[in-house]
Amino acid sequence: MKVNLFRLISLRTQIFISMILLLFLACILILVATYFQYQKESIDYNLFRLDRKENQLKKQIDYLVDKNDLLKKSDSVWAQHQEEFSAVIKIHNVNYSVFNLEGKPLFKSFLPLKIIANDYTIEEDFLKAILEKSGRRVMEQNNDEIGKFQSSYSVLKDGFGDPYGVLFFPYFEDVSFSENELNTFLQSLYQIYLVMLVVAIVMAYFISKYISRSLETFRQKIDQTGLLKENEKIQIKNAPRDIASLINSYNKMIDELEKSATLLARTQREQAWQEMAKQVAHEIKNPLTPMRLTVQSFQRKFSNEDPDNDKKIEEFSQILLEQIDTMSDVANAFSDFATLPKPKLIKADLVEITRRALEIFEVDAIKFKTSDEKIRLRLDRTQWIRVTTNIVQNALQAVKQGEQPIVKVTLEKGDKKVKISFADNGIGIPKSIQSKVFEPKFTTKSKGMGLGLGIVKNIIDLHNGKIEYSTSEKGTTFVVTLKL
Repeated sequence: MKVNLFRLISLRTQIFISMILLLFLACILILVATYFQYQKESIDYNLFRLDRKENQLKKQIDYLVDKNDLLKKSDSVWAQHQEEFSAVIKIHNVNYSVFNLEGKPLFKSFLPLKIIANDYTIEEDFLKAILEKSGRRVMEQNNDEIGKFQSSYSVLKDGFGDPYGVLFFPYFEDVSFSENELNTFLQSLYQIYLVMLVVAIVMAYFISKYISRSLETFRQKIDQTGLLKENEKIQIKNAPRDIASLINSYNKMIDELEKSATLLARTQREQAWQEMAKQVAHEIKNPLTPMRLTVQSFQRKFSNEDPDNDKKIEEFSQILLEQIDTMSDVANAFSDFATLPKPKLIKADLVEITRRALEIFEVDAIKFKTSDEKIRLRLDRTQWIRVTTNIVQNALQAVKQGEQPIVKVTLEKGDKKVKISFADNGIGIPKSIQSKVFEPKFTTKSKGMGLGLGIVKNIIDLHNGKIEYSTSEKGTTFVVTLKL
């Protein structure tokens, strides 16, 4: 399952990271823009420098051509003035070569490899392209053994504008200007960025803290909100409009929650009293009916002359006493469930108490097993006996009529807890009523009040324990877990 990690980060951290990333992105964009700007400036600078040097070179060549009357002269005549053309190299600190209109060299000091390989002659097609661009240069990138450089081919013209030759001018870029300027600028920019980053981190921290402060208060209040708690409204001064809207909605929800809690509590109390009244009435009505029938029967059959009057009165009294005891048991059961006493926790041996509680049942029906001979923990002895007898009695009554009941009681001690399991071979608990097992008045038996497991659950809760169960058609297992 994919998880969006950004969602796991708090809003305050998200704002902080976003501000830092925004600054970092701005710095990157400025650096990229700076790089391309200096690249453009470097190209413009070198192009200007090439134009200037080439124009100076042309003027010097034109001067030597006019001075020595070299127009339309043969190569041998040009060769007589090689020293003057060579002096130009020292004066302007450049290399160059001059070709005639047929591409043959008139003077050469430096040539690219492709011209040298072509017998020091410019290729015909390339020469034609140069002459067709009269007044403009043809630029070419070269990569020789001495490195990369640009070369310019331009047409030389006389005073009447007629071409008389081609100037080859190799230009080696002066990168010192752009590199020095760029390094200086970047050093300053790095320092500025460092200061900006520190300032941005501090500002982002306080801004994110200020923005998320209201939301953090809002979150804490929501965490503390509960149906059965006395909830407080949120009061934040100068809150942003969006946060203020949330706060107003929350405060309205608190008002509605208080009304709902009051109504729910009243409804639950009324429902509880109604359910308890129905159950008490039902349980009391059960013995009253046989008592009424007994009295009516006694009235019909009683005669002053009957010699068996003493026996009949004794039987009648016995029946009434049994039904009265039943009503007393009902009252006591409801009283125990409603006012279960606080457990008196003392250090005791769980194995011994459980074994004693099981002795009242048939020996053949109970299978007792323990992982340790003694398991000592703090519990209420009387209440634990009641838990054991209630669960075991329910387990015995869950077996089909005619079958031999078997209840396996197992104690298993762990590092920090002890588990007590009660497994029977009964018919199991139907799925439709499994959620009601621990509810008061729930019972699947034909007699009884259904308070046994409800009392058991309350006792286990008072001992900070836990009770669970698993069931199937082959039986039910209740597992009680207590802390050592």
